[in-house]
Amino acid sequence: RIAVAEGFLAADSILNILINVCDGLVVYPKVIRQRVMAELPFMASENIMMSAVKKGGDRQELHEKIRVHAQAAARQVKEEGLPNDLIHRICSDASFGLKEEELADTLDPSQYIGRSAQQTQAFVENVVRPILSENRTQICEGAELTV
Repeated sequence: RIAVAEGFLAADSILNILINVCDGLVVYPKVIRQRVMAELPFMASENIMMSAVKKGGDRQELHEKIRVHAQAAARQVKEEGLPNDLIHRICSDASFGLKEEELADTLDPSQYIGRSAQQTQAFVENVVRPILSENRTQICEGAELTV
């Protein structure tokens, strides 16, 4: 009997800490976009490679070259703190036959999110909002964290 009660007290304390930490949370879309764009070339490497293959490149050769370029770009980012230059490396390599302008669509983050925006919206509307409405009298406006 004691363990169950302590479990609920622990859960309550965890939720109070969560409320305290999240209260006043600010999201900066431009910072998020900057971070996404810094990693996007790595995520888009398969699509970039396939664009080069469509232009007549050898898939196996391009796969190896993109791996080498990606490792060099990652090393530059991680060890030297420099920007990700994977796209520049790829476009400078004649084997790919690509120009940076041609990769604009490939480097659009919305190409990699699928239906996540619609699924999130549907989840909020169909699941979260009804729960919040049902329990609005029990939801606290804030939590005080005391240690």
